Amino acid sequence: MKRLCAALLVLLAFAYVAPAHAETLTNDSVIAMSKAGLGPDAIIAKIRTSANTFDLSTEQLIALKQQNVPDAVIAAMLNASAGAAVSASAASVSDSPDPRAPHASGIYLLDSGVTPLRMQRMDATIANQTKTTGVLAYAFTYGLAPVRIKTVLPNPTARIKTSLARPVFYFYFDQASASLSGSPVGGVWLPGAVTSPNEFSLVRFEVDDGNREAVLGQFNITGMKTGVMDKARVEFGYDDVSPGVFKVTPDADLPPGEYGFVYSITNTGGGFGGSASARIFDFEIVK
Repeated sequence: MKRLCAALLVLLAFAYVAPAHAETLTNDSVIAMSKAGLGPDAIIAKIRTSANTFDLSTEQLIALKQQNVPDAVIAAMLNASAGAAVSASAASVSDSPDPRAPHASGIYLLDSGVTPLRMQRMDATIANQTKTTGVLAYAFTYGLAPVRIKTVLPNPTARIKTSLARPVFYFYFDQASASLSGSPVGGVWLPGAVTSPNEFSLVRFEVDDGNREAVLGQFNITGMKTGVMDKARVEFGYDDVSPGVFKVTPDADLPPGEYGFVYSITNTGGGFGGSASARIFDFEIVK
């Protein structure tokens, strides 16, 4: 039983999904960093990697200067604010069916079942529950039967639906940071630099008791496995469309059911104390 408990602790560490929190910079936070003695290079790097709600009116620019904020930092604030405006403009046309048109970073379903043709942006769903099955079977078989850890998505169906058996998706990566996680406008915050659809798994979920579930880890006497199990995995391929844009399609027709693109689970702490985070871009194939 000690070995079982230890194994469950490891699996739960991998299966736990922690929501990501994005910091939004303001004029006051920049002033605070400057007064704390941070150099211009450090503050500029923080500005470039964070969302912002800067007030850069003439009056506020003068106030920043009066607070001894370096000119290079103020210039970076202006550039970041201008970049956010460009991204917001891109987001306003994100439903364009032209894959080469500007789109905010994220994953989109090309919805060819509506007129006019358009793209639907897929918001990430956070799996905030886990479920353990097979503990008794593991005990009675002396570890031969596996203990399974399932990730659980709330609600029996996804918001995004399509009747296409082989839907077409487009992945847009933020080229400024070479990462799907880099754009606050896209609403996608993932650990690490995500640069390819190959870092995702396409998973089919089983519906049980009003929730969607998939096995993302298991353990028995032969060892432990983490990540998407082969039974739930769906093969897909992708093609480059333009820099940072990929067309993604399943290798075969998908039967009606619940699916999702799962970003690779990453252990961030190691050992029992590590945590894992994942985002699931879910959709439903309807009859």
